[in-house]
Amino acid sequence: MTARAAPTPAESTFLAHARTATLATIAPDGRPRLVPVCFVLVGTTVYTPLDEKPKAVSDPRSLARVRDIERRPDVTLLVDRWAEDWTRLGWLRCQGRAKLIEADAAPAEHRAAVAALRAKYPQYDTHDLESRPLIRITIDGVVSWGAIEGRERLT
Repeated sequence: MTARAAPTPAESTFLAHARTATLATIAPDGRPRLVPVCFVLVGTTVYTPLDEKPKAVSDPRSLARVRDIERRPDVTLLVDRWAEDWTRLGWLRCQGRAKLIEADAAPAEHRAAVAALRAKYPQYDTHDLESRPLIRITIDGVVSWGAIEGRERLT
C-alpha cells in the first residue's frame, strides 16, 4: 500500500458514499484521539460540522478535537466497510491538514459546505449549521485496501 496525494476516482466514490468516518487528531500527550463524524467530500476537501448533536461542552470551539487541530492540524480520516462477506471488506485512510472554518471568515466556502452537508444528511435541515464552525480537511495523502469499487451506500 502506497500513499497517494489525492484519491482515485474509485476512492472518491467510496468516500463520498460513506455515511460516517472516524476522525483522528493528536492529543497533547501525543496519543491519537478518535471521534466518529459525519462529513461531506467536496472535490478533494472534506468538511465535518460541529453540529448540534449533544456535546460534552456548550461551545463547539472548546471541543477536544478543535483544540487538537489548533495545536497540531495533522489529522487522519478513516472510512471502512464491514461485511460478513469478507470479499466486500474495504477501508480508506485520508491524511490531511485540518482547519476550523468560521462562517464570517469564509462565507462562500462555509455556505457551500453547509449546503453539501444538508444534501447528504437530511437530519441537518433542523440544525443551525450557519452559525457554527466547520472543520475543513485538505487531503494530502490517501491509502486504501480491499473492495472499495462498489457504488452502494456504506453503512
